[in-house]
Amino acid sequence: MKFRGQDMSRHWLMTAALIGLSACASISPVPESTEILRGQTPAQWQSQNQVESAGLLAADWLATFSDDTLTALVSEALANNHDLLASAERIEQARALAVSGASARLPLIDFSASGSRNLTQNIPDTSAYGATLSVSWEADLWGRIKDRANAGYANARAAEVDYAAARLSLAGQTAQAWFDLIEGGQQVALAKDDLQSRNRSSRLVERRYARGVSSSLDLRLARSALAGSKANLALREQQQANATRRLELLLGRYPAKAITAAQDLPDLGPVTGVGTPAEVLSRRPDIVAAEARLTAAGLRASEARKALLPRLSFSPSASTAGADVSDIFDLDTLAGRLLGNLTQPIFRGGALKADIKRTRAARREQLHIYANLVLRAWREAEDALDGESYLSRREASLDVSANEAREAEKLAVREYGRGVGTIFELLDAQRRRINAQSQFIAASKERVANRVRLHLAIAGNFNTQALTAALVDEDTSP
Repeated sequence: MKFRGQDMSRHWLMTAALIGLSACASISPVPESTEILRGQTPAQWQSQNQVESAGLLAADWLATFSDDTLTALVSEALANNHDLLASAERIEQARALAVSGASARLPLIDFSASGSRNLTQNIPDTSAYGATLSVSWEADLWGRIKDRANAGYANARAAEVDYAAARLSLAGQTAQAWFDLIEGGQQVALAKDDLQSRNRSSRLVERRYARGVSSSLDLRLARSALAGSKANLALREQQQANATRRLELLLGRYPAKAITAAQDLPDLGPVTGVGTPAEVLSRRPDIVAAEARLTAAGLRASEARKALLPRLSFSPSASTAGADVSDIFDLDTLAGRLLGNLTQPIFRGGALKADIKRTRAARREQLHIYANLVLRAWREAEDALDGESYLSRREASLDVSANEAREAEKLAVREYGRGVGTIFELLDAQRRRINAQSQFIAASKERVANRVRLHLAIAGNFNTQALTAALVDEDTSP
């Protein structure tokens, strides 16, 4: 409906306000994210006995591994990893979309100019020039456009927190890849040791076979075991090479298998400073991002509800025309008009109500996504805390198993050399020793990896700047 005049404008504004207030009264509030997890947040971790101190969060979980190489690798990954750099670009996209959405609250101004000249023969040469300036603006009476803008800003906030989550995840992946590489080197060293043991056993069997003491069965079993050790060494070397390339990919390097692993895994101290389950809600980036998306979904639902309310828009324009270009800027010939439109949706085939249902369902979807993230975060932390006990006990038992198997192998070699033991006892003792030591190495690495998972689950702090600054000072020192 179009109208002119200040009195009529005032009349329509008052009418629209009354309609809007009556419509707003029927809008039900959106449930808060805290309601869905009401009563489920424990005061402390169920695995609290695994934690010496649940006080303040550790200042730097990377430093607890006492590995400068690891810290340098994480710093390099944060600077060069392409997935992380792509995540940073998504922040810029989200911010640009937020600004674009917020621009609807401002007037839109368009300017156009035209000119024509008649050059047809036998017709007088005539010229015409004109210009039009038009402005369109919708008064955000009920905050519908504001809701849309704020939803865009909430999504931009989610993208920013997603980047923080990606940084934390990359730091954890780099640490895990570094420890995998160390384990790979230890497994290769063990495979080489096994190959040497099989070589010695094979030569022993061959000497006994040459003297007629051992049978051809002993000889063939020894040769089979030797060939199996060579195959295992090739497998372990391949696994180490693959682990190296995985780490190099995280660092943004060409996968050239050029990184040399440390010989030993780090020694772990007791778990301290993991905070409380409630603190995870405000600290884990993925949960904070889910809260931002939940806010955005709520704002979109609010925008959809307000689309049923009347809209007031203005479309003023001004135009000039003349035979000369200078006439465009002649204020005496300027003609202007001011138009206002008040619209109220009446029938849209159910589209607006369907959009309300859709946005409300999207809001509830984000609510359940948020709740699931929280529960998963708590589960990850509880698993890691429990793992501290289980893996420590497993590592200690496997250490005993490996030591006993090593001594049993020595006894089996001596007894076979004296003709007391059999080839089956010798080969079995060697196999048990290698398996026990391999399992011990894997358990030690898994315990270190579990510590990393714990820090990721509680969104622990980490810092690579101190080491970077120290390395720069060292490079620039005379």
